[in-house]
Amino acid sequence: MKRSPNGGRVNLVLSAMLAAVLLYFLWLFFGHIETKPNIKIGVLHSLTGTMAASETPLVDAVRLAVEEANQSGGIDGAQIEMIVADCRSDANYCAQQAEKLITQDKVQALFGCWTSACRKALKPVVEKHHHLLFYPVQYEGFEQSPDIIYTGAAPNQQIIPMVAWALQNHGKRAYLIGSDYIFPRTANRIVKKLLQAQGGQAVAEHYVPLGEQKLDAVVRDIAAKHPDFVVNTLNGDSNQYFFSALKKAGIRATDIPVFSTSIAEAELLAMGPDLMTGHYAGWNYFQSVDSDENREFIARFRHRFGQDKVLDDPMEAAYVGVRLWVNALREAETLDMTTLKILLGQQTLAAPEGIVAIDAATRHLWKQVRIARARADGQFDIVWQSGRSMAPAPFPFFIPYEERIAITGGAP
Repeated sequence: MKRSPNGGRVNLVLSAMLAAVLLYFLWLFFGHIETKPNIKIGVLHSLTGTMAASETPLVDAVRLAVEEANQSGGIDGAQIEMIVADCRSDANYCAQQAEKLITQDKVQALFGCWTSACRKALKPVVEKHHHLLFYPVQYEGFEQSPDIIYTGAAPNQQIIPMVAWALQNHGKRAYLIGSDYIFPRTANRIVKKLLQAQGGQAVAEHYVPLGEQKLDAVVRDIAAKHPDFVVNTLNGDSNQYFFSALKKAGIRATDIPVFSTSIAEAELLAMGPDLMTGHYAGWNYFQSVDSDENREFIARFRHRFGQDKVLDDPMEAAYVGVRLWVNALREAETLDMTTLKILLGQQTLAAPEGIVAIDAATRHLWKQVRIARARADGQFDIVWQSGRSMAPAPFPFFIPYEERIAITGGAP
């Protein structure tokens, strides 16, 4: 039987009409679904200035956590939007940017800072607005705030075990060198008490401005006093000039090992790993941590940002901070800050460094502790680790009451 040409045309018309009706109903259904507004966060790190080499990589770590959260549904269907502010290695300017992010950009949380000077500048801004800051770097302690989550190490989770290990393995005479601001000076108060308790001695204590490049005189003094080890609390690009001066003076790690609190894989990449080969660092996370969670973390980060990228402790702590915030916000099912802060105190996470948990009383994390020796390839060999997460102790018990008052300016 032959098909009528007119019948074919009718079928085509009917098909077109059905398609149009279908498109209309699809538009009615999907076109009236309201898109939820983005949830904004502020990211405050120095992209320029003396702290840039240390801080810039943390922005990528935050970005990875944000993108992973958005890909897994965001916050109840709302996407997270990052607003990045360059702190310019200037604590006061960073505080101004925090004020802007809170009052004008209406962010729901702040992630950032490196130096304690920067954190101290942001603290009153955050507390004035009863807002929320995630601080990702090890620090000197003697602080806690209901409005700050400290995802880096407290003193008992970095500098105290690092110096104790150095005393046990390298001798009793220590030389203290640091940048001239809050963290190094307060950290070295702790170090000197520890040295005294362990029968050790601080043969010298020297501070230089942030960004200082002329460190030959300090290195000559180290050579003259020949300590058993150096405790290095320099921050930023001063570390490159310090280790260059050590190399120039012929001081090797086998002669006088340096134990650093603020040099990780990103700094080794920036300054050249050969300068620090054989010297030590204390952190909670190293890229060389042997775990499935860490290997997957490295693979995801490199897939996103490049196979030549390295990861370090502050980057991991910045990533963990976002993950903890997202989990608490999803559990809260509200943007109410009071509810969120309560739930944050109940959060745990299988992180690349190991199991972490927010201590509800102090707002610091339970963390593992590791000490490692720098390799020529820019990675670290772990020489000691706690093997379990340690409770944070931001107020070391062996610091006398009067000194706590002097350090904190009031509350013990």
